[in-house]
Amino acid sequence: MNINEHHKLLVHQIFESAELFGFETRNKYEILTEEKQRIGFAAEQGKGIWNFLVRQYLGHWRTFEIFFFNNDRNIFMSAFHPFRFYFERLEIKDKDGVIIGALQKRFSLLTKKFDVEDPHGNVLMEMRSPIWKIWSFPFTKMGVEVAKIQKKWSGLLAEAFTDKDRFLITYGQHPFSEQEKLIILAASVFIDIRYFERKAGNN
Repeated sequence: MNINEHHKLLVHQIFESAELFGFETRNKYEILTEEKQRIGFAAEQGKGIWNFLVRQYLGHWRTFEIFFFNNDRNIFMSAFHPFRFYFERLEIKDKDGVIIGALQKRFSLLTKKFDVEDPHGNVLMEMRSPIWKIWSFPFTKMGVEVAKIQKKWSGLLAEAFTDKDRFLITYGQHPFSEQEKLIILAASVFIDIRYFERKAGNN
């Protein structure tokens, strides 16, 4: 998938019927163009009863891995979240398993605060957003907004009873590398799990 062709992407969580009964299922997403054409999808790994129980009771603190596929079902990226109670981290790898960057949570009381790092730990971008702006996640370089992830309204019933979330990724005019765009794409899925899951750890 050539992500550099796109200035906007939509990430739609795929509805699982078990969510109607209060169960947190493995997260799955469609990746769409602005014209609603599917160009890929993402799926949380980890089957079995143990992983099921971990999802119910540990929420976003749990260890999880997400694979990103193109329409031919070939993996083009993966994201790994180790078990963390506060300083959460998402490590992103390319199709060959080479780390291309990470999303690292920083200490903050009143702000959603993450750094986007390159493979060597250098900060490429920052994501800072007040906790009261719960649906907006801007990315900045040297204080200038270069990209944004926004949660979109999914409808009253979907918002109330399911985790059927939708996100719009807007890449600005900044000359992004392919790796930077992929990290922001992976961040949209992490943001959903971190801030919008309904089970343990939704705080």
